[in-house]
Amino acid sequence: MELISNFLTVNSAWIGLGLLIGLITLFALEKFPPVIVAVASAALTLILGYLPREDMEQVFANPAPITIAAMFILSGALVRTGVVEAVASAASRRTKRFPRLSIVEIFSGTFFASALVNNTPVVIILIPVIRQIARVARVSAKFLLIPLSYLSIMGGTLTLIGTSTNLLVDGIAQREGEPAFGIFELTQVGLIAAAAGIAFLLIAGRYMLPVETNGESDSEDASPLEKRYLTELLVEARSPLIGTRYAELPLLSRAGISLTGLRRGHAIHRKIADDALIAAGDRILLAADQTELFSLADTLGDAIGVANAPSHLPKEQLRIVQASIAPTHPALGRRLSEIPFLAKTRARILGVSRSRHLAGPTLSDVKLRAADHLLIQGGPDCIRAIESNVNLIDIAEPEARPFRRLKAPIAILTMLGIIGLASIGVWSIEMLAITGVAVVLLARCIDPEEAWRSIDGNVIVLIFGMLAFGVGLQQAGTVDLIVGAAMPYIAMLSPLFLLIAIYTLTSLLTETVTNNAVAVIMTAIVLSVAENLGIDPRPLLFAVMFAASASFATPIGYQTNTIVYAAGNYRFADFLKIGVPMNIVVGLATCVAIDWLVWR
Repeated sequence: MELISNFLTVNSAWIGLGLLIGLITLFALEKFPPVIVAVASAALTLILGYLPREDMEQVFANPAPITIAAMFILSGALVRTGVVEAVASAASRRTKRFPRLSIVEIFSGTFFASALVNNTPVVIILIPVIRQIARVARVSAKFLLIPLSYLSIMGGTLTLIGTSTNLLVDGIAQREGEPAFGIFELTQVGLIAAAAGIAFLLIAGRYMLPVETNGESDSEDASPLEKRYLTELLVEARSPLIGTRYAELPLLSRAGISLTGLRRGHAIHRKIADDALIAAGDRILLAADQTELFSLADTLGDAIGVANAPSHLPKEQLRIVQASIAPTHPALGRRLSEIPFLAKTRARILGVSRSRHLAGPTLSDVKLRAADHLLIQGGPDCIRAIESNVNLIDIAEPEARPFRRLKAPIAILTMLGIIGLASIGVWSIEMLAITGVAVVLLARCIDPEEAWRSIDGNVIVLIFGMLAFGVGLQQAGTVDLIVGAAMPYIAMLSPLFLLIAIYTLTSLLTETVTNNAVAVIMTAIVLSVAENLGIDPRPLLFAVMFAASASFATPIGYQTNTIVYAAGNYRFADFLKIGVPMNIVVGLATCVAIDWLVWR
């Protein structure tokens, strides 16, 4: 046993190097999820004795993961209160009048929004909007979705809070005694890098971006993000909508709602004149996504959907469940308003969704088919009856919740307050972020359960695992071994070429390994390089931040790339074709900007 212990101690640096190579290999092969690889690697350094217990405990004192988790919640609050959706809706409203201008506006909004909030929900919400703009502008959505992801990535490099990678590098650097980064310290370099990337997209995009080809489709049915429910809104006798022109219906300002027709008396009108006025008794036919349908039910009550009788229960006692029609349902082929459980219970059908097209002609007149998806609202007894109905399958409570639009100003002011106070150094970013979370929770901008769900647990655990592994490599002497071997070559490089070398290595690793893992490894290396060369490590840390985020060449290098990869039905080669030169252009611009603005 003592012999093994001595062997592990004497050869610790080389054993750590073997662990590092194994870690990178496992990440690249994708045989296991990244979070499992990171945790297993951290555990191995503990077992081998390279990570003392005291250092392991210090890993959990690092402010970066806590700050990142807090920013996830704050971004979730902006989504929950409809702020992100409102931006998408504003762009969507202009699509029919100015389709090509709308593309510029939505891309600009994506770029700047990603500097302040988590870009993943921004991209998810905007994919249906991009599809709509593409149809009106008569361009392929495949031509627009990759730029959407790239702009969200470049926008995230503008500020310290734009990506989790920036916060992670800052947290590690602070632990090693470096001063904290300012929230806008990256902005000048980020704008230059983004300008180079945008210019490249404008010039080369028309030749290198893919478009729809025969046999492929980028229609709205291609993405599950665009599922729509047919519903109807009854205009009651005292409704404030009476006398409003249909073209000015406030609900239509939201990206998730569209007007499909009007039922007046026994007549159904699909084409509605712009000057047509809303009248009492009208049934307005709408197509809405799940979140907007919940918002309509929350604000309009019994006026939305169809039911045999009102429930007369307070809103707090009503629940919404989703269910699918079983193939054995005895009411197949009958109208929705005639199905038995509507007559037996006080259930309200909020909407119905059908695969690949919108059901109709109205919600009441939909003839049931197997696999039709229903959203049903009712009291406790009604929901129990539905859950025990053998003719309904896949019964569950939806994850979607209505927007809390009245809380939006609080969420916006909280985020702006964090940015403003952090920029003038009133308090540290982690303290401000945690305080901001307390504000949005106390103000009910987001519920606790939703807040915890908005945190990407895999990212947080992966970060803790990689932080522990990074400390283990330092204690084992592996970082010193790598730096010592590279020093004879690095010492001969000019500052600009040193930046290019660090950026290139980080970028290559990021394309095959998760960017947070690369950030941990490279931050430890560049801090040691700077110490050995006797230079300021800050410019090198800049290079790591940008290179670990600016991942364009593969659909697996960054999460927004992965999202549009699936939504756009791309090939892997589509990203390589445009992404490799994009990496080179943005990388060179970034290194020159750092050399010019930071190092001198």
